Amino acid sequence: MYKDYLLSSFPPYTSLFSFLKKKEKGFSLLSGLSCKGVLCLLSIFYFLFSQNTYSQDSIKRLKVGLVLTGGGAKGFAHVGVLKVLEKAGVKIDYIGGTSMGAVVGGLYASGYNATQIDSIFHDTNFNELITDYTPRANKSFYEKRNDELYAVTLPFKKLSVGVPLALSKGIYNYNLLHKLTHPVRHIRDFRKLPIPFLCIATDIETGEQQVLMEGSFPQALLASSAFPSLFSPVEINGKLLIDGGVSNNYPIDEVRKMGADIIIGVDVQDDLKNRNSLNEATQVLLQISNLQVMKGMKDKIANTDIYIKPDISNYTVISFDKKNEIINKGEEAALKVLDKIKNLSQNHKPLQVNTLQNKCIIITNVVFNDLNDYTRSYVIGKLGFKEGMKVSYDQIKEGINTLNATGNFSKISYQFNEYNSGDEIELNIKENNISTFLKFGLHYDGLFKSAALVNITQKKSFFRNDVMSLDIGLGDNFRYNLDYYVDNGFYFSFGFKSSFVQFNKNISNDFNNGAIINQLGINSLNIDYSDWTNTAYLQTIFAEKFLVGAGIELKYLKIGSNTLENNNPVFENSNYGSIFGYLKYDSLDSKFFPKKGWYFNSNLQSYLLSSNYTNKFNRYNIASSQVGITRTFYKVINLKFESEAGVTFGQNSTHFLDFSLGGFGFNPINNIKSFYGYDFLSITADSYVKILATFDLEFYKKNHINFSANYANAEDKLYSTGNWLATPRHTGYAFGYSLETVLGPIEIKYAWSPELAKGFIGINAGFWF
Repeated sequence: MYKDYLLSSFPPYTSLFSFLKKKEKGFSLLSGLSCKGVLCLLSIFYFLFSQNTYSQDSIKRLKVGLVLTGGGAKGFAHVGVLKVLEKAGVKIDYIGGTSMGAVVGGLYASGYNATQIDSIFHDTNFNELITDYTPRANKSFYEKRNDELYAVTLPFKKLSVGVPLALSKGIYNYNLLHKLTHPVRHIRDFRKLPIPFLCIATDIETGEQQVLMEGSFPQALLASSAFPSLFSPVEINGKLLIDGGVSNNYPIDEVRKMGADIIIGVDVQDDLKNRNSLNEATQVLLQISNLQVMKGMKDKIANTDIYIKPDISNYTVISFDKKNEIINKGEEAALKVLDKIKNLSQNHKPLQVNTLQNKCIIITNVVFNDLNDYTRSYVIGKLGFKEGMKVSYDQIKEGINTLNATGNFSKISYQFNEYNSGDEIELNIKENNISTFLKFGLHYDGLFKSAALVNITQKKSFFRNDVMSLDIGLGDNFRYNLDYYVDNGFYFSFGFKSSFVQFNKNISNDFNNGAIINQLGINSLNIDYSDWTNTAYLQTIFAEKFLVGAGIELKYLKIGSNTLENNNPVFENSNYGSIFGYLKYDSLDSKFFPKKGWYFNSNLQSYLLSSNYTNKFNRYNIASSQVGITRTFYKVINLKFESEAGVTFGQNSTHFLDFSLGGFGFNPINNIKSFYGYDFLSITADSYVKILATFDLEFYKKNHINFSANYANAEDKLYSTGNWLATPRHTGYAFGYSLETVLGPIEIKYAWSPELAKGFIGINAGFWF
């Protein structure tokens, strides 16, 4: 015990003690010596050689290696340990880590100190990291619609339905790691980092550990932390790698081989649990992972010079919201062995990355591997940057997110190489070998009633970059939507759409200024409304954000009523031919519950031809615009303001495509718009202006109470009379409760108007289609 104390108190004696302890032909130089004998021998050694040896500390100083295990959110404890080591002045010479230990250790090895790493974790949204969150703003208008229509998406191949490989491809994490490791982005040998570093990953095909010491630094960190089923495997040098914790969660031997004399080990991994504790999928997966790893831990712990085991048994691998508590647990555990830690002190000052530096890159070249199904212009168009541009990491993240949002690539990785006084971005892209998907959704509203949505999406059908999608709505009213689109990136893209919708509804509108209703002396008509529309269009991105397009449309519209017993039950049965143009912008972060962003949508349509069922058609035009902005305060209070306007101009013509206001919660068709306080299609006119304000309080996660107020003026020739600036003729209010679910929003609202005698209770459930 005394010898151990002496050695722990005077580290320079360790090498001598190891030498004396070596056995040669069964004989040890320490054999037969008492504790006093050992002390005398060491003292003589110190007296004779301290002037020549120990004084040359910079040469003979023992090298300290730091080993950090994986453990998910429990790995926050590593930060607490690093804070204590820094305060004690300990210089770390080598770092080896696995999974979360690799991430923390990698950041430390690249030059960050413990306080900076703490700040990084504080600013990281781990919910977004785990789910591989892609901002809605990075998605095309086609992809936004796709995400806001279907509740379930499943790959379909060889007549069998599959499941996704993992919850996340790790793109969010990958982008973040690239940004954080900007100062060392050109280093390919991890031994040349500010602190030499290695991390452990597992070959998923052999189960063998892979020691990663060279290559792309962010990619190595991503591979080491690719927890099975949560993150997709990472391919490096032809090997498919997953979390290193499966094979070696405590790489003490590997760090010793780097040159470490003293090992500080921080162990945050779970011990094996009994059956009563295995009640979650993540716990079962961790137990499976730990079965093999825990077998060798006793020997590794025995060979650790300073072993630190934080008391974090009350936390799980996903306790990311307990970050501060777990960091404190790491500090507490390190302080328990502070005396041993102080013996390693060299009054070393920790490194510190300049976080204020301008993290921008001049892109001097863009290269990526050959693709079979997607063109270079498609990829460059999605990235949004070209050679010669100066871009920030946020712009790079946006470009990678946009490319990822297409769903056309199963793997996207990149690295930066020095090239012509700038940076070459080298991408490795793997096309998704799944080209067919089945998608499903459910919806109910007061206009179209209930429906189940079945979709089949086929990519790469006829051309590179194309996608074909067919929606079929089965329920009270059959509907379908066929959409074929060829995306050419920066160049003009083109597509074709065909859709059919129908509904049956009692309304107080006869599409003839009330003439039929007044003639029959009734309050409402039960109408059958059906619309079959086919369009072909060209569109492109303007000023990087706006979508501009134009096309032609052929529409068949039929409106009739069984209420008209003695009259013709059909009062519209015409084909219409038109041309149209549009300009769109949408930066809302969510369609249904946005917290920030704004949108703009402007359309102009000119009706040129008609089969003219009523003999009243003349050529005319319809223009409309919508704009909205939303802001969130104190994270839970949201205010949204929206304004709409529409006008019909040209020759006097039929009114079946006029603007109709009323109801809520349905997918708009033609010029049928929502308006709180009035029933569906209650207000009709060839021109209108509308303002809507909504106050939303998220009083509990994904639970909302909201209040809305809308005001409108609507009448024929509204803008000619100037009445659009008059006091609103139509007002309406709504108060309700909303819930965000994986199937879409569920809403119940009570809406009323001072102009009407009764209010309306409306229910809307599921994504709109």
